[in-house]
Amino acid sequence: MSRRIGKSLAVNGATLVTEAAWNAELDAKHDRLVEWMKGQGLAGVLIRRNENVAWVTGGAVESRVLTPGETGVASLLVTAAGKRYYFTTENEAPRLHDEEFGALDFEPVLFPWWADDTGGAAAKLSGGPPGSDTPGAGFTLVNLAPLRAALSESEIARYRWLGAETAAATVEALHEVEPGLSEYDMEAITEAGLLRRGILPSVALYAVDERIFKYKHAVPRGKRLKQYGMLNLCSRKWGLAISITRFIHFDALPEELAARFNSAAQVNAALLNATRAGATSAKLFKVAQAAYAAQGFPGEERFHHQGGPTGYGEREWIATPQGTEVVVNNQAFAWNPSIRGGKVEDTVILRDGVIENLTSTPELPVLSDAIVNGSTYAAAGVLVK
Repeated sequence: MSRRIGKSLAVNGATLVTEAAWNAELDAKHDRLVEWMKGQGLAGVLIRRNENVAWVTGGAVESRVLTPGETGVASLLVTAAGKRYYFTTENEAPRLHDEEFGALDFEPVLFPWWADDTGGAAAKLSGGPPGSDTPGAGFTLVNLAPLRAALSESEIARYRWLGAETAAATVEALHEVEPGLSEYDMEAITEAGLLRRGILPSVALYAVDERIFKYKHAVPRGKRLKQYGMLNLCSRKWGLAISITRFIHFDALPEELAARFNSAAQVNAALLNATRAGATSAKLFKVAQAAYAAQGFPGEERFHHQGGPTGYGEREWIATPQGTEVVVNNQAFAWNPSIRGGKVEDTVILRDGVIENLTSTPELPVLSDAIVNGSTYAAAGVLVK
């Protein structure tokens, strides 16, 4: 096995992934990508999308500068002959070498910032028909998402850290929330906690009171909290994405709302129990549909998507009535069933038939009575103050 990276991954002085484990991950991905290219009749694949750059480099490279951008300041080329290159401009090259690619065995190809010819150079270096994960003349458009689906042990180690730290930041923020704060205040408090940990916020859905009941995707608009607040967010690091939602209510939680949370937890449990290797997107949609009906809310699934697998995308796909995508082992999921103001959302991993919750918050109230086929699936309840 050839060396792909020359360092371990350490966070706050503790080794999260050893150099050997990181090398093994990168070698396995390289071999999988080369085998896939040969099956597609491609001589090389140009990788420009941020999620794919992160995946191929095992999270070692963050090329993102424009936060919402699909691409960053560097692109990769992997050839069927086993060559590996990164393309960037001369002004970006020093930092990318020192902080991103320096420990990796990618060969740099540099251009002046006014004369970037990544496409032309990649086509030439491929030595045959090239593919790309973004549209481009002369390139076959490819989808690398299926290659990213099953996570390696070292990816799971990074994911556990990210899930735990995101959950901790969310709990900290929830305890700082008080009546009179605006939705923007809630967003700022939560995202500050993430940024202090070196974690990038990627989805911000913060809402209060009637907006939680009225809108399924309530982006912050400045309303001030009276009684009921929602922190619904996604975070990113090493290319991996975490989803979590938590709630706070001041004064007694209305019985009807509490019942809706319990029902949402039952739908979530049904989905988690059905999240097994080989299950299709369509089957999982039907599970959610039936679970809502069993809870006395038939048709509730029509008001919002129910979630699906995550990993290098906040959702790699979502469960739909005719969806043909298939669950694989070692895949991450974020289901988000909701019922008129009550919602459950965590990020989990399916590992050999067992669901592992990456964002559990046992210090908050837990809805623990969701049982399906003899298995209990705990979900977070509402923090009542």
